[in-house]
Amino acid sequence: MVVAAVVGPWVVGRPVEATVGVPFAGPGAGAWLGSDRLGRDVFGQVLHGGWGLILVAAVISVAVTGVAGVLGAVSALWPRVGVVIERCADLAILLPAVLALLLVVLSWPSAGTLGVVLVAIALGIPYSARVFAAAATGIAATGYVEAARLGGESVGYLIFREMLPNMRELFFTQLGLRFVEAMYIVATAAFLRLPTSLGSANWAVMVRDNVSGILLNPWAVLAPSLAIGIVAVSVNLLAAALGHTQAGRTRSVGDRQ
Repeated sequence: MVVAAVVGPWVVGRPVEATVGVPFAGPGAGAWLGSDRLGRDVFGQVLHGGWGLILVAAVISVAVTGVAGVLGAVSALWPRVGVVIERCADLAILLPAVLALLLVVLSWPSAGTLGVVLVAIALGIPYSARVFAAAATGIAATGYVEAARLGGESVGYLIFREMLPNMRELFFTQLGLRFVEAMYIVATAAFLRLPTSLGSANWAVMVRDNVSGILLNPWAVLAPSLAIGIVAVSVNLLAAALGHTQAGRTRSVGDRQ
């Protein structure tokens, strides 16, 4: 689905706005998944409508996981700073993501996709940072980290060479979970037509616009809905598998040593 969403706009043989028949027509030779409310090819719409959601969700998930990992390491290495980070995270967690999204985007209409990305990052970091902080506490108490601190190593060295590499499995797990959350937020924003730069032919908008004809051509709604679910779940499973692989390699190296 990810590959289809990325290369779809270049392999579809007709313009995305081209009509192929009457509205909500069933699947046929000219349209494998039938037509939507305007008579456009649903299959072509699905191929066109995924890359924006996936790209934005990927940017959000990487940013959230990276920043949260650093904050978690800082919280474990310097407990006094960690208390401040955890209290700020507790307050931010209480704010519903959709409400914050509406407040920011509606009060800053020109922000578009940038506003959605900033809100998703700001609201995704607190919870993930708490998870990283809990995992980093045990790592900060290990002998090699204590030796590095006593040896006068820099803050960057402690975080990026000692702490984060030992949280690889958690990093990949959180990356997958944050991608699912990012897909939810971005799809919600697109469903509400908040970020205009994502375009009109995206999966969330397809669900919204075609729900009125679900009994005439269910694929106009089911196809984009399944695409969102498949991408979110598959990326999450892939990230978890990579995390287990990294953890297995780390344990194997430790056993040989």
